[in-house]
Amino acid sequence: MRKTKIIIVNIARVILALTFIFSGFVKAIDPLGSQYKIKEYIEVLHMSSYVPDWVQLLLSIGLSAVEFTLGVLLLLAIQRRKVSRIVLVFAFIMTIITLWLTISNPIQDCGCFGDALKLTNIQTFSKNIILFLASLALVKWPLYQPRFISKNNQWIASNFTIIFILVVSALSLYHLPIFDFRPYFIGQNIKKAMEIPKGAKQTKFKTTFICEKNGITKEFDEKNYPYNDTTWVFKDSRQQIIEKGYEPPIHDFSITNDRTGEDITDSVLTHDGYVFLLIIPFIEQADEANFSDIDAIYKYAKENNYPFMAITASTDTSIKHWRNITGAEYPFYSADGTTLKTIIRSNPGLVLLYKGTIINKWNHNDIPKAEKLNAPLSLLTIGHEPEDNTLGKIVLILLCYVLPLILLIVADRFWAWSVWIKKKERWIKMKEKWLINQEKGQTAKMLHKAEKVMGQAEKVMGNAGKAVSNAGKNMVDKLKNDKKDTPDQDKTSI
Repeated sequence: MRKTKIIIVNIARVILALTFIFSGFVKAIDPLGSQYKIKEYIEVLHMSSYVPDWVQLLLSIGLSAVEFTLGVLLLLAIQRRKVSRIVLVFAFIMTIITLWLTISNPIQDCGCFGDALKLTNIQTFSKNIILFLASLALVKWPLYQPRFISKNNQWIASNFTIIFILVVSALSLYHLPIFDFRPYFIGQNIKKAMEIPKGAKQTKFKTTFICEKNGITKEFDEKNYPYNDTTWVFKDSRQQIIEKGYEPPIHDFSITNDRTGEDITDSVLTHDGYVFLLIIPFIEQADEANFSDIDAIYKYAKENNYPFMAITASTDTSIKHWRNITGAEYPFYSADGTTLKTIIRSNPGLVLLYKGTIINKWNHNDIPKAEKLNAPLSLLTIGHEPEDNTLGKIVLILLCYVLPLILLIVADRFWAWSVWIKKKERWIKMKEKWLINQEKGQTAKMLHKAEKVMGQAEKVMGNAGKAVSNAGKNMVDKLKNDKKDTPDQDKTSI
């Protein structure tokens, strides 16, 4: 029975640990993406006015760090009782939230694994049920988890893990996410990613129209909409997916010239050469620190006849404000804000296209400097798609985090082994000392017993000597008395 419990607990531990590590890591390397997802939840709960963006960002970084750290602590069986209880509470809260998502469906994707893995709400709820049951097993039998690091050195692994994941989030925030799981990754041809294969299943929608008449609000569908009754005033509409069909990786990329109303998406994606796209999802939230580098890129593009356009979801008023504070002369175009935030995790961020293919992306902190723009793009490194270095990034993570952790575990095992050896030697010495004392005690007892026996023997011998002496004396006295009582004629014979 004990063996069965050990197997159950450690299977549950591995499942929970790997899930938490993966979930925490993919969110940690994309803190802005996690912030956007938290913002969705806050908007659904109508709490946007109470939770500012900087608080949402801190929640994003903190949540991912907690998840990742809990996963590592579980994997290494650090503070087994406490961590098991925290994981149980965490799993319970997530289960309740995903139950609400499954029933109400206010958000299509819970964001549990960032952009790395998309799950439906029912899939997420099922996953959380399994995790909750697994965490119950850990809380029930926490001590069946074998430790990898001794109790005295666990704080090193815990603090190292927290520092590592916070540094990862900070680097991803200052530059760009280490791994890009979104459809707008370097090497992606946007036009091809928007294509729907022939014969692909189409998504079916149900549209509901909300109209008002004489203060009465009523909902209509496409069949019973009052087309001929002009007294009904249209107020709003919503779409509901009845049957989901094939959805291309990129399905919402569209650029519009607000001055003319022209859709210029196709002309941008089919341009036979380089195109610079300055992505500013919302100008009101944009960082203005590096506008001089942006102006230098625009000047370089203009000199070399490369199209340069800024794309935003903000209003004309915001665009005018941006021009006033930065002196920007480049043209502005509009696109959906969510799409722009998906293209690049930077506000502003710079994207370089070549014949519709993304060949480079830069955070506003990494925009190429003017002194490096000394030749046409075809002759510069930035004008070519960088080699895929996913393997190099994985190796770097292994060297920076996994390897030190393994070395810590090995050093801890050697330390624990040396402590055990010292304790064993101390125990052996104590045992030897005890045995010697026992032997001395036994010898002393035997000598004492021998002395006691000798004393008793002497006493007995002394008593025996006295008895013999008394017997001899009595014998002599008796002979003397017998001689006195014997007649004279018989004394001779006595």
